[in-house]
Amino acid sequence: MAEAKGVPHCDYLCVHQDVVEKVTREMPEDEVLFDLAELFKIFGDSTRVKILFLLFEAEMCVCDIAQLLGMTQSAISHQLQVLKKSKLVKYRREGKTVFYALADSHVRTILGQGMEHITE
Repeated sequence: MAEAKGVPHCDYLCVHQDVVEKVTREMPEDEVLFDLAELFKIFGDSTRVKILFLLFEAEMCVCDIAQLLGMTQSAISHQLQVLKKSKLVKYRREGKTVFYALADSHVRTILGQGMEHITE
């Protein structure tokens, strides 16, 4: 390997054009990848992950979640708004009470595969 300005580089360049062309065709648009990165940012907050795992087990109201996590209802409501905006949770009203649940099976899959990955 030769070095230019302290950065190692390969003396031989072998581009596998067939692979490059295939990946280029399959690569999602930048906007889609940006949206995916934004989705994964939501999972970067441990409180939101805890809420999602609670909802993995059962549909709950803000009061239930706040008691389980030892947090204020206001703090939980804020996090639920973030999760709703990201389409990770859904809600339904029953009288004056609002119950939250995971939005769909995709969220269950993401959580389940994430846990499987880190516990291997």
